[in-house]
Amino acid sequence: MSYFKHESSYVDEGAEVGEGTKIWHFCHVMSGAKIGKNCSLGQNVNVGGKAIIGDGVKIQNNVSVYDNVVIENDVFCGPSCVFTNVINPRAFVERKHEYKQTVIKKGASIGANATIVCGVTVGEYALIGAGSVVTKDVPAYALVYGSPARVRGKVDKEGNILEREL
Repeated sequence: MSYFKHESSYVDEGAEVGEGTKIWHFCHVMSGAKIGKNCSLGQNVNVGGKAIIGDGVKIQNNVSVYDNVVIENDVFCGPSCVFTNVINPRAFVERKHEYKQTVIKKGASIGANATIVCGVTVGEYALIGAGSVVTKDVPAYALVYGSPARVRGKVDKEGNILEREL
């Protein structure tokens, strides 16, 4: 095994995990999931069988990366951020055939407790503020926050704020 998995975690047969990745306490990576090299999955992370995670991704504690979520290289997912994959869920209605794809582009960061509603694309190096609810596409290098989240400024590749609406 070319990656680290804590003894309390499960990586199902058929999952792909890249070299140098670390999977910490109480995680579950389902069969079919694809995780790149040099990633870090914090405590209690769940990765669905149709999720794709690129190289160098950091996913903090208590995050579920559901089916049809694509996370490109070098993305940061803050603690307890939320992804969804169905727009109108009901416990008694099967909607797996209606999953919408969500894409988090290279270098983007999602703050703690932010919610990313399914079907959106978060642009390269965008910065999503903690607690935000993202309901529509986010441009590259945008600073967005609020509920619903809206563009409030621009950031550079390192996450420094270049412009900010007050």
